[in-house]
Amino acid sequence: YPSSSCPRGALGCARWKGFATDLSSRRRRRWRRRKDLHVVGRNAFEEIVCLYQFQDHPALLASNQYIAMGDSAYSFSLTTFSRTGKLLQIEYALNAVANGRTSLGICAKDGVVIATDKKLTSELVDVAHVHKVELLTPSSGVCFSGVGPDYRVLVQRARKASQSYLMQYGEVQPISQLVKQTAGVMQEYTQRGGVRPFGISLLIGGVDGDGTPRLYQVDPSGAYFSWKATAIGKNYVNAKNFLEKRFTEDMELEDAIHTALLTLREGFEGEMNCDNIEVGVVRNGKFSILTPEQIQDYLDEAN
Repeated sequence: YPSSSCPRGALGCARWKGFATDLSSRRRRRWRRRKDLHVVGRNAFEEIVCLYQFQDHPALLASNQYIAMGDSAYSFSLTTFSRTGKLLQIEYALNAVANGRTSLGICAKDGVVIATDKKLTSELVDVAHVHKVELLTPSSGVCFSGVGPDYRVLVQRARKASQSYLMQYGEVQPISQLVKQTAGVMQEYTQRGGVRPFGISLLIGGVDGDGTPRLYQVDPSGAYFSWKATAIGKNYVNAKNFLEKRFTEDMELEDAIHTALLTLREGFEGEMNCDNIEVGVVRNGKFSILTPEQIQDYLDEAN
């Protein structure tokens, strides 16, 4: 009301206007606090929300007004890509591989050598019953870096697949087909709910159908590559750099074994001996695991 016609008079009207203004400002401040609490709550919600709660609301999911998920919101889901196109559980599996013991392989012109560090955390463990190099077929073997129990599962799967091939076709399964089947098993565990990726990478050495030596690496994503020489696990970067300097196209198997031992020694923690490493070789189309005495002879020659 105008102050002249206000029933409260000019003074009462002024006081009423001041009270109304103060009430309005308090309401605005309260609204701002609620808005800030909404933003804080929304940010906390983004960190823990599961994407499946919004799978039926694509408009809400796509709206940055309500939710703007970071990669951390996708880290618990194996079957959902993040906004940057990553499956974070596979990256975490690769981190498990990078934290594992070093393993390496070299494909020579007349064979393949795979070697791995099997140093244990306690001296009370009987190393004679710890095996990180395994035979898959008479002409191929495998070693790993990463989570040991996952390794046993994949070795059993590969052996069953190779025996099925032998019974069906009457011949040993070529290394390329064995690797493809093993990679297929690992890939299946990246696109189904209720499972997790295998936390290991494999180095598989053997001979192909035409007798050519081959070395393959299989990653948790199911991707596989043929290598002339490679390394996985802890300190794999330095090991690869060392192999790049020492590898030659005409390298023979004996030279490859010495090179593999020298590469393992480069990043080895403590003293390397025949008990804390394991070596497998493909020679004349047959795979075999070197005995501790044979490994010690090679170590003495390398010195």
